[in-house]
Amino acid sequence: MTIQSLFLVTLVVDDYDRAKAFYCDSLGFDCLQDEPQPEGKRWVVVKPRGGDGAAFLLAQAADETQRAAIGNQTGGRVGFFLKTDDFARDHAAMLAVGVRFLEEPRHEVYGTVAVFADPYGNTFDLIQHTAA
Repeated sequence: MTIQSLFLVTLVVDDYDRAKAFYCDSLGFDCLQDEPQPEGKRWVVVKPRGGDGAAFLLAQAADETQRAAIGNQTGGRVGFFLKTDDFARDHAAMLAVGVRFLEEPRHEVYGTVAVFADPYGNTFDLIQHTAA
């Protein structure tokens, strides 16, 4: 078996347009696809600009079970990790557009990091790794 990469991760959201606005307008992600699907669904894929990692498939919750998972897809743990080459620049830019950080930046042995939340409560680490 030769798995080549993890390229797409589903993120359950309450509304396609609200989620797309946060990820594209606030975080600066690129919208790679936004295509209508049957039954009022859409195929909305967003990805960090210039990044080489996985993209998110923004999936609007279709029933109560899915709605219950919004914002808690990782059981309260930080579930997503965004790498930057300039923590101070990106942290300041995110604050300027209203991204909600849950802590002050901290310095760890692996780099500078701060946890932030999307509008749903999903948590992310913004990380600049220490140069090796």
